[in-house]
This record gives sequence, C-alpha cells and structure tokens, in this order.
Amino acid sequence: MNDPDPPGERSAPLPPAFYASPRILTRPALRDWWTLLHPPYTLWHLSYVVIGSCLVAPLDRARLLVTLLAFFLAVGVGAHALDELHGRPLRTTIPRHALVTAGVTGVGGAAALGVLGVARIGPFLIVFIVLGVVLAVGYNLEVLGGRLHNDTTFAAGWGAFPVLTGYYAQHARLTLASAAASAFAFLLSRAQRRLSTPARALRRKTSVVRGCILFTDGTASPIEQATLLGPLEGALRALTWATVTLAATLVLVRLHP
Repeated sequence: MNDPDPPGERSAPLPPAFYASPRILTRPALRDWWTLLHPPYTLWHLSYVVIGSCLVAPLDRARLLVTLLAFFLAVGVGAHALDELHGRPLRTTIPRHALVTAGVTGVGGAAALGVLGVARIGPFLIVFIVLGVVLAVGYNLEVLGGRLHNDTTFAAGWGAFPVLTGYYAQHARLTLASAAASAFAFLLSRAQRRLSTPARALRRKTSVVRGCILFTDGTASPIEQATLLGPLEGALRALTWATVTLAATLVLVRLHP
C-alpha cells in the first residue's frame, strides 16, 4: 500500500493580483485604488478600442480620445468598482459608499459621453450605449443569478465589444473588417480568461500546494504556488504588452502613414 502524499506546507498569503499594492505607493488607500483599476488589464482592453478605431483611415483623434475616456470610465472605474462591491475579490478596504459612487460615476459618465456622441455619429450608437451598461452592470454584479458572469460574456464584452465600438465611433458603420477584428479580440480575451481564472484561484483561494514533477531522468522538482503561477502570469504580462504594442503601432500608422 502506497504511503499517502506528505502534507504540503501552507503557502503564505499572496496579493490578490500580480499588479496589486505596488511598493512605490506608500499610502494604503492609493494602493487599494491602484489595485481596483487593474492597470494592465485596463490597458489591454483600452487597446481593443484603439485597434477598432484604427482599422481603416481616416482616424478622428477627438473621437478616439472620447471613446477611450468612455471605456476607461466604464471598465477601468465603473465595472471594476462594481466587481469589488460584489464580494470583495481584491480584498480592498475601500468603503462601500466609495465603490458605489465610483461604479455609478464610471458607468454613468461613459453613458453620458455616448449620449453626447449620438448627434454626431448617429442614433444606432444608442445600441452600443445600452449594451455597454448592461454588460458592465450585469457581468460584475452577477445579475440574473450570474448568468452573464461567464467566459463567453467576458470575451464578448471586454474583447469584441470595444473593437466594434471603436470602429463604429469612427465610421458610423460596421464592416467585415470590424467583425474579423472583433473575432480576434474575442478569442484573445478567451485566452486571457483561461489564464487568469486559475491564476486568481491560486492567489485568492489556495492555502496549500503540494506535489512534485518527476522528470524522465529520475530527478524531481517540487510544485509550489510560484511554479504554477509563473507561466500563467508571465503569459498574461506578455499578452498585455503585445496588445498594447499592436494598438500603438496602428495609431502610428494612422498618424504617420
């Protein structure tokens, strides 16, 4: 009879995300707000707005800046505040009233910017405004019993939707090119989700990791949290900067053809 696996050592608590609580910010309140904004992921999803906006010429810089501001408010501030309000996954100490204010201000401010753009872009923009509010609120507050809180909704709402909105805000129409780009963003966001879900579980829900890797030459390597987190978060970092770089490249192409 084989001996049972030896108990693993209890892992020290990790920050809730690899970008959480940077040491350069000395005040706990600032660290909490930095963590709430999810800087790498916010940059990633704002890059989709840029990609959609820059697919074809001409590029209206003012429309691009306003669209980016709207998505920063909706996703970077509003959606993330609502997510933290629902269960405190980031373990911040931001007061509930501040999260409610940030959620309402972020999502409401984005919607207001959209309404201002209807006169210039067209009435169909209202569809994007309504859909954006539904995605931000429904996904992060897990309404309808959490039916909207899944990988497919995330990939559609945080990947495909920003691309399509950025394109429509520039050209007041959708094309096969915008559909293809939105499919790219959908699939890349699915990949993000496949990486980030186990990474979050390891950081936020795991107390003990045990086991080892046995190699064909007979050597063994222990499995630790760092062993599992390294490739997941390394890939997430690389994909973040790859997407940002692609967006910056497209802006340069449009501004300096």
